[in-house]
Amino acid sequence: MILFMGFHKHVQVITVAGIFLCSSGAAADKPYISVGAAKAKKTVMAYQAIKVAAAHFKGQAKTIQSTVTSDLLFMDIFRFLDASAFIEDDSKSGILQGTFKYTDWTGIGAEFLVKSVLSGEGNAMTYEAHLYDTFGAKEVLAKRYVAPPSDAKTLAHTFANDIVEALTGTKGIFMSKIAMSCDRTGKKEIYIMDFDGTNVKQITSHRSIAFAPAWSPDGTKIAYSLFTRRGDNIKNIDLYEINFATKTIRMLSNRKGINSGAAYSPDGTRIALTMSFLGNPEIFLFDTSSRTVERMTNSFGFDVDPAWSPDGKQLAFVSSRTGMPMVFNLNIDGSKIQRLTYAGRYNATPNWSPKNSKLVFSGWIDNRFDVFTINSDGSNIERLTKNQGNNEDPFFSPDGNFVAFSSNRTGQQNIYVMNIDGTYVRRLTYGLGNCVAPKWSR
Repeated sequence: MILFMGFHKHVQVITVAGIFLCSSGAAADKPYISVGAAKAKKTVMAYQAIKVAAAHFKGQAKTIQSTVTSDLLFMDIFRFLDASAFIEDDSKSGILQGTFKYTDWTGIGAEFLVKSVLSGEGNAMTYEAHLYDTFGAKEVLAKRYVAPPSDAKTLAHTFANDIVEALTGTKGIFMSKIAMSCDRTGKKEIYIMDFDGTNVKQITSHRSIAFAPAWSPDGTKIAYSLFTRRGDNIKNIDLYEINFATKTIRMLSNRKGINSGAAYSPDGTRIALTMSFLGNPEIFLFDTSSRTVERMTNSFGFDVDPAWSPDGKQLAFVSSRTGMPMVFNLNIDGSKIQRLTYAGRYNATPNWSPKNSKLVFSGWIDNRFDVFTINSDGSNIERLTKNQGNNEDPFFSPDGNFVAFSSNRTGQQNIYVMNIDGTYVRRLTYGLGNCVAPKWSR
């Protein structure tokens, strides 16, 4: 049984009802802010209180402003000035250039300024927002968003994404979700949540062990594995897929043995996974239309945890072919297999950065699992976690600037997120039992 309650409506809000965008102005030729490395000085933002032209939208204005602020603070590169520091007379200024003084904002240290107004009537609200470079005395972003009042938070996430893209040149992550496996019910089921740990939903109810979720590239499906019993009462690990658009679930593969560790290809036409129906656990490619499989590895050891490169030309995976399980890489055409890691006693769950330059993985060292990054050619290994329990299942955010992972540092296993350099670690899950295998949607 699949629990779709509430989620399908949310998908319609985003992709069907949508948010209509009208834009003017252009982003800077070069990004204002460099993201991805430790940043000693945070960019100072001023977000003036939203002017509300329709009194009955005051609640939505509060939701929009608090959500945008929270989203941008999640990036760990912004700092917001308190409204008590503002010196501009709000009653005598407007939101357009020429209706306010930049010096009122540079004088208090604001590098960027958001001015906006919320208007509309009935079941349609219009949010007009402007982002200004105060020291450059120019407009960076100007957009108008139209949405039903019930979609205020979605509107806010969209605006926050636009701010991030305008200032950094990289798309924001505030409409993304994280899938995971949790045992709150006493059984392991698949859950999803927003990027920041809010809006948690249980989406399976098999009363068994559902694990290893994987998002399709378009975010409309999740593949996962499930412990089942075959007709001969022998346990099997089958591969399933949830389709949120059609509210359906289908079994993709119940070949004898293991059907696990799914990873969709960038075009969504194939799934890389581990199968053992021929005996040894090996990496196969599963065609989502024909359900046929193509064998990719053939070794005396086990081959597991496949991960696609963003360009779809390579697969990283874990193999014990040389003894201890280590991370390897192979070309999809089978032309080259390269060992990437040599550190620790056991490496697991590699994942490729969307920027195509790095891999993240977990490795057993100092009697625990920790999270590491490595260049895609096997050089420059870096340790991101240390002395904080076991840290496993790392997975990059869609922009490549964050890593989600599971950790038992507080006792139970929970989902955390950190910057790509290992700083600013935040816990995302609470009250869901043990949660593992976080997978970020694109």
